[in-house]
Amino acid sequence: MGYDAVGVGEDDLTLGKEFLMEISKRANFAILSSNLLDAETKKPIFQPYLIKERNGLRVGIFSLISPECFSGQNDPRMKGLRVQNPMEVGREMIKELQTKADLIVLLSHLGYAKDVEFAQVNPGVRLIFGGHTGTHLLYAPVINNTAIFQTASRGMYAAKLSLTLYSSEPSIVNSWQRRSLESSLQSIKNKLSSPNLSESEKVQWRKAQEEMERNLKKLQGKNEFANTFLPLNEKIRSHPELVKMIEAFKSRFPEMGPSSSPK
Repeated sequence: MGYDAVGVGEDDLTLGKEFLMEISKRANFAILSSNLLDAETKKPIFQPYLIKERNGLRVGIFSLISPECFSGQNDPRMKGLRVQNPMEVGREMIKELQTKADLIVLLSHLGYAKDVEFAQVNPGVRLIFGGHTGTHLLYAPVINNTAIFQTASRGMYAAKLSLTLYSSEPSIVNSWQRRSLESSLQSIKNKLSSPNLSESEKVQWRKAQEEMERNLKKLQGKNEFANTFLPLNEKIRSHPELVKMIEAFKSRFPEMGPSSSPK
């Protein structure tokens, strides 16, 4: 799938930390957790963060998990582990990554409510990709210039984020907001072109047009994003991009043999 990084969740530890540590050594992508420590050594078990450079943009990625994801210290998934306070570790990670990255991303396993709280009290993260609660956010909220994303659980959807950066300023807006204003503005212009409008109606519509144009002007030059969802249903089997990826994967491992259909 071309992953760069994965954040650890509590269910990833179902077979124990040693099993996941072994998996992380064999994976060709980074398994991250910034606040999971070994209970004895007090040292991080997994890589705390990752810096990826794309087209000159340095992206700093870190991951947090909430202790509330577990059922308590007796939870077998907690064996040999210590979970540091995610809010405190988050502040430390932001401080460290601000000198190393142009854009900071959090892979969160805190739950949606905690993602919102994190964005409110910890400025500096531009994007939060959340998990655990499976809150399907069709319209990603922006809090303190931090956009929060999350999809439904159980692999129901794949989500794609398109990010357009115009400047190094922290401001970020949903491109849907701009498109909605542009659509409304065009509707107003169509109204004004009607020959049946009275003068008083034209005055009101012109005021609405001026207000809409002012709001659009405020969005000019701001970084923007668009997120789309792809349902992972039976039809996805024949998706041309997915079929191409599967065939490329199979060509690397011919010993797997032919498959009757994509899995």
